[in-house]
Amino acid sequence: MTFNYALDLLGLNNLNNSEMLWMIFGLLGQLIFFSRWVIQWIISERNSKSVIPTPFWWFSLCGGLMTFFYAYHIRSFPFMLAQFTGIIIYTRNIYLIMKVKKNYE
Repeated sequence: MTFNYALDLLGLNNLNNSEMLWMIFGLLGQLIFFSRWVIQWIISERNSKSVIPTPFWWFSLCGGLMTFFYAYHIRSFPFMLAQFTGIIIYTRNIYLIMKVKKNYE
Protein backbone atom coordinates (compact mmCIF):
# COMPACT_ATOMS: atom_id res chain seq x y z
CA MET A 1 0.00 0.00 0.00
CA THR A 2 1.47 3.32 -1.00
CA PHE A 3 1.19 6.55 0.97
CA ASN A 4 -0.94 8.18 -1.75
CA TYR A 5 -3.32 5.22 -1.71
CA ALA A 6 -3.72 5.61 2.06
CA LEU A 7 -4.42 9.33 1.62
CA ASP A 8 -7.03 8.48 -1.03
CA LEU A 9 -8.75 6.02 1.31
CA LEU A 10 -8.89 8.65 4.06
CA GLY A 11 -10.07 11.38 1.69
CA LEU A 12 -6.95 13.43 2.37
CA ASN A 13 -5.34 13.37 -1.06
CA ASN A 14 -5.17 16.64 -2.99
CA LEU A 15 -5.61 18.87 0.09
CA ASN A 16 -3.86 22.20 -0.15
CA ASN A 17 -1.79 23.49 2.78
CA SER A 18 -4.67 25.45 4.29
CA GLU A 19 -7.04 22.48 4.10
CA MET A 20 -4.39 20.20 5.61
CA LEU A 21 -3.86 22.60 8.53
CA TRP A 22 -7.62 22.72 9.16
CA MET A 23 -7.81 18.93 9.02
CA ILE A 24 -4.97 18.66 11.54
CA PHE A 25 -6.68 21.27 13.76
CA GLY A 26 -9.95 19.31 13.65
CA LEU A 27 -8.14 16.04 14.34
CA LEU A 28 -6.31 17.58 17.30
CA GLY A 29 -9.63 18.86 18.66
CA GLN A 30 -11.10 15.36 18.38
CA LEU A 31 -8.05 13.85 20.12
CA ILE A 32 -8.32 16.33 22.99
CA PHE A 33 -12.05 15.66 23.20
CA PHE A 34 -11.45 11.88 23.27
CA SER A 35 -8.70 12.12 25.90
CA ARG A 36 -11.25 13.33 28.46
CA TRP A 37 -12.61 9.78 28.61
CA VAL A 38 -9.14 8.38 29.30
CA ILE A 39 -8.72 10.89 32.16
CA GLN A 40 -12.14 9.98 33.58
CA TRP A 41 -11.38 6.27 33.34
CA ILE A 42 -7.98 6.57 35.09
CA ILE A 43 -9.40 8.71 37.94
CA SER A 44 -12.36 6.36 38.38
CA GLU A 45 -10.07 3.33 38.53
CA ARG A 46 -7.91 5.03 41.16
CA ASN A 47 -11.01 5.77 43.26
CA SER A 48 -12.74 2.42 42.57
CA LYS A 49 -15.90 4.34 41.67
CA SER A 50 -17.16 6.49 38.83
CA VAL A 51 -15.74 10.00 39.14
CA ILE A 52 -15.87 12.92 36.72
CA PRO A 53 -12.80 15.05 37.55
CA THR A 54 -12.45 18.75 36.74
CA PRO A 55 -9.92 18.12 33.91
CA PHE A 56 -12.65 16.10 32.16
CA TRP A 57 -14.69 19.29 31.77
CA TRP A 58 -11.68 21.39 30.69
CA PHE A 59 -10.70 18.84 28.03
CA SER A 60 -14.36 18.69 26.95
CA LEU A 61 -14.45 22.48 26.60
CA CYS A 62 -11.13 22.77 24.73
CA GLY A 63 -11.87 19.86 22.41
CA GLY A 64 -15.44 21.08 21.91
CA LEU A 65 -14.30 24.60 21.00
CA MET A 66 -11.71 23.30 18.56
CA THR A 67 -14.15 20.95 16.87
CA PHE A 68 -16.79 23.72 16.80
CA PHE A 69 -14.40 26.01 14.90
CA TYR A 70 -13.49 23.15 12.58
CA ALA A 71 -17.20 22.45 11.98
CA TYR A 72 -17.71 26.15 11.24
CA HIS A 73 -14.83 26.07 8.79
CA ILE A 74 -16.31 23.12 6.89
CA ARG A 75 -19.80 24.68 7.18
CA SER A 76 -21.42 21.69 8.88
CA PHE A 77 -24.44 23.06 10.76
CA PRO A 78 -25.37 19.76 12.49
CA PHE A 79 -21.75 19.36 13.68
CA MET A 80 -21.66 23.00 14.90
CA LEU A 81 -25.00 22.63 16.71
CA ALA A 82 -23.87 19.47 18.50
CA GLN A 83 -20.62 21.07 19.61
CA PHE A 84 -22.26 24.35 20.63
CA THR A 85 -24.75 22.52 22.85
CA GLY A 86 -21.91 20.63 24.51
CA ILE A 87 -19.86 23.82 24.99
CA ILE A 88 -22.73 25.34 26.99
CA ILE A 89 -22.87 22.26 29.24
CA TYR A 90 -19.09 22.10 29.73
CA THR A 91 -18.89 25.81 30.54
CA ARG A 92 -21.74 25.52 33.05
CA ASN A 93 -20.08 22.56 34.80
CA ILE A 94 -16.76 24.41 35.03
CA TYR A 95 -18.60 27.44 36.43
CA LEU A 96 -20.35 25.30 39.07
CA ILE A 97 -17.06 23.63 40.07
CA MET A 98 -15.32 27.02 40.38
CA LYS A 99 -18.25 28.41 42.37
CA VAL A 100 -18.03 25.55 44.91
CA LYS A 101 -14.24 25.96 45.20
CA LYS A 102 -14.64 29.70 45.76
CA ASN A 103 -17.16 29.08 48.57
CA TYR A 104 -14.64 26.81 50.37
CA GLU A 105 -11.85 29.39 50.27
